[in-house]
Amino acid sequence: MSSALVARSAINARLASTFARRSLRPLAVHARSVSDAAYVPGGPIYKGTVNDPTDFPPPSKTHGSYHWAFERLLSAGLVPMTVAAFATSSSSYPLLDGILGVSLVMHSHIGFDSIVVDYLHPRKFPILGRVFTWTLRATTVGVLVGVYQFNTNDIGLTELIAKVWHA
Repeated sequence: MSSALVARSAINARLASTFARRSLRPLAVHARSVSDAAYVPGGPIYKGTVNDPTDFPPPSKTHGSYHWAFERLLSAGLVPMTVAAFATSSSSYPLLDGILGVSLVMHSHIGFDSIVVDYLHPRKFPILGRVFTWTLRATTVGVLVGVYQFNTNDIGLTELIAKVWHA
């Protein structure tokens, strides 16, 4: 009985392999004729192996956890800084008024930079992404100069908001 089982399984295996070769041959011929690369005996040549390590970018303090912690500290620090700036007069504490102005501009820059990085990444939009990145940087520098001029040569940021609030 066991020899009949072995013979039957050998015949089934031979039939299955013959059927598989005949049914898959047209696909293999079609795939080779459509391919742009020429046939290389022994298969395609890949650089490296599966076990080669992945190249990681070099560590940078401006990205990752340090960057995330700075964003959170800046955002959390704006709340007491805003309350302190409006509780005191800006004429007696111009340093607080200047720090508040710079913090608000940097907070806005980080937020807009996140939008540009997420939606206009230079790999996907090589020209438009770089244009928006440099436009944001130039605008941030311009706004910082304007805030400095407004705080030193005019009434200051907190006095302006206090006057608009009471108007």
